[in-house]
Amino acid sequence: MDAVDVLSAGVVAAPLLAGWSVHTLWMRRRLARERLDALTGVPARDLFTFFARRDLRRLERVTVLVVDLDGFKAVNDTYGHAAGDAVLVAVASRLRRWAAALNGSVGRLGGDEFAATAYVEAAACLPRHLRVLEAALREPVPFREMTLRVGVSIGAFTHTGLPRVDLSRALRRADEAMYEAKREGGGWRIADGPVPEMTTTNGRRTGRPGTTPLPGGAR
Repeated sequence: MDAVDVLSAGVVAAPLLAGWSVHTLWMRRRLARERLDALTGVPARDLFTFFARRDLRRLERVTVLVVDLDGFKAVNDTYGHAAGDAVLVAVASRLRRWAAALNGSVGRLGGDEFAATAYVEAAACLPRHLRVLEAALREPVPFREMTLRVGVSIGAFTHTGLPRVDLSRALRRADEAMYEAKREGGGWRIADGPVPEMTTTNGRRTGRPGTTPLPGGAR
């Protein structure tokens, strides 16, 4: 093949390659959209897991949070699912802004439960950040001609350069702290230490959804 043939082949191939690049980009964006929560627009569980693991790898001090709304069922039962959806959208947006300001990620785990990561410069600063988050999430949500109110329970666990802490363990510790907050009427709690304090089943705190013991008593 002489130089002219090579040049001609390149001219023909260029639009094909360009078209393939556009198609690949479109596919990537489509896959990303499909991994977003359809209602709130924040990452769903799988995509959040990807981002959160990245955060744990690249930052020296990462706080992992589990956020659960209090009184959400009452909003749904009283005002309907459209009202509940409005609350979820507002909470997701507020949590995303908070996490973004701290170089973190956010995701919806399901129902009225969310998770987030955040970079907090020092342990002494974490309570202040959590107070700001709690106040933001408790703000009334406008809906038609009324305002909706929900409470919130937040659990936090900070990875501080300890021997490798995987995301599932960090989420479990944050989940335990959230449960403690909920038992005491809401607010926020910070987990102490990397070792889970409560029993776990199938990798989650016993009693949480999806923790039915496996056949034969396996855990």
